Amino acid sequence: MSNTSSAEPNSLIEATIDHLQNGMRTGDYTARSIAEQYLARIKAIDKTGPAVNAVIELNPDALSIADDLDRELKSKETRGPLHGIPILIKDNIDTADRMSTTAGSLALEGSIAPKDAFVVQRLRAAGAVILGKTNLSEWANFRSTHSVSGWSGRGGQTRNPYALDRNPSGSSSGSAVAVSANLCAVAIGTETDGSIVSPASVNSIVGIKPTQGLIGRSGVVPIAHSQDTVGPLARTVRDAAVLLGILEGPDPNDPVTKDCVGKMQTNYTKFLDPNGLRGARLGVARKFFGFNGAVDQLMDECIEKMKRMGAEIIDPADLPSHGQYDDSEFKVLLYEFKADLNAYLDTHSAPVKCLADIIAFNEKYRGDELPFFGQEIMLNAEKKGPLTEKAYTDALAKNLRLSRTEGIDAVMEKYRLDAIVAPTTAPAWLTDWVNGDHGTGGCSAPAAVSGYPHVTVPAGFVRDLPVGISFFGRAWSEPTLIGLAYAFEQATKSRGAPNFLSSVDFGTDN
Repeated sequence: MSNTSSAEPNSLIEATIDHLQNGMRTGDYTARSIAEQYLARIKAIDKTGPAVNAVIELNPDALSIADDLDRELKSKETRGPLHGIPILIKDNIDTADRMSTTAGSLALEGSIAPKDAFVVQRLRAAGAVILGKTNLSEWANFRSTHSVSGWSGRGGQTRNPYALDRNPSGSSSGSAVAVSANLCAVAIGTETDGSIVSPASVNSIVGIKPTQGLIGRSGVVPIAHSQDTVGPLARTVRDAAVLLGILEGPDPNDPVTKDCVGKMQTNYTKFLDPNGLRGARLGVARKFFGFNGAVDQLMDECIEKMKRMGAEIIDPADLPSHGQYDDSEFKVLLYEFKADLNAYLDTHSAPVKCLADIIAFNEKYRGDELPFFGQEIMLNAEKKGPLTEKAYTDALAKNLRLSRTEGIDAVMEKYRLDAIVAPTTAPAWLTDWVNGDHGTGGCSAPAAVSGYPHVTVPAGFVRDLPVGISFFGRAWSEPTLIGLAYAFEQATKSRGAPNFLSSVDFGTDN
């Protein structure tokens, strides 16, 4: 197993938000010195050295923002736990600054958003230093049925820092790799189905896909309003919990967030109990197992650990509607993608004005945009009619019934569960520009389709490749899930920083 590069020494490797805040309080760090160290690490390993290629654009104003925040600290003013903390955000989230928002597409290159996305407003108000934007699977992986996750026309291919020839998973690939490779303290991703939890799993970090409506989505390039969410990516459950508390809140431009009033917690760190698994009733969604024997073995070991920590395990506790809404989910996404993307573009001064324009752009510049895979999903979406069509409304109703009433809610009520556990996804597959992605399993769909919360936390390694374990449950159960994930994390300490290996070493001994 060859190591292509070792990053320059950096005092902030695996640094937590608490560590950075303590350093600023004692004078060991300033917001500027922290930002400078992360920018130096980005320079050392993102485009050179192992070249993980997680960052699509740096913020030219990052250091001046850090200077302003340092002046506030000198005046004994602090905006809270994110004050002076460097963060990277996915390049499908609007920033009204000197950075573009492109969803990885050359069709939007140079497009400057008219105003900050809701989550960016929250980050700036909290004193975060936005270092830049991360690469992603172009159009959040909703362009081709044979796509390569982590690739975009504008950003190229992001690579997995544990084995550089393997895939980082998508679509929040750049955000997950940036956190795992210590290019930032924390990052923001988005998910429609799996795009936070899957890259978190294969990059040995924590990902939270929140209840839909907990975090506003205005200013985010959409796929589908019935499933899109924004969420935190971090190296620890505590840091993810801190970030979640900053991001949540009602968004006047996202009607679904009216449901979060009275359900927000503001401070999720109060649910971090190392004994949080004691007495918890956990259901094992056994039908999500079986795609990899080594992953099954690791999950069973994790379940045994949770038993020893006092959890009551119900195994199996499978969802009654397992696998019954795959076709209807995709149908809903096709309809909503066309409607939602056209509405987004209508409020921006981008050179393309609708989905049809994007399709035409891709054809015109196919050498740059379509060198490895096509745009079959976009072509299918463009054929869809308005959201009043019966085919759409019937499919949406079916999705919600099967994922909620006859899915998560049903199994949790039957067994009186606090959460459902399952392997998050398979270990990273080889990046393959000929055949596209070939991941073999994952449990993201129920929480994604229902709009319910899902937390993944590092569980261990298979052949030097990270694997995550998932906790998901009813709407607004983030406090419970975060508590369970934290207790598991503290007992197992399964997160391991990457070594930027060129490939996995399978050994030569017989």
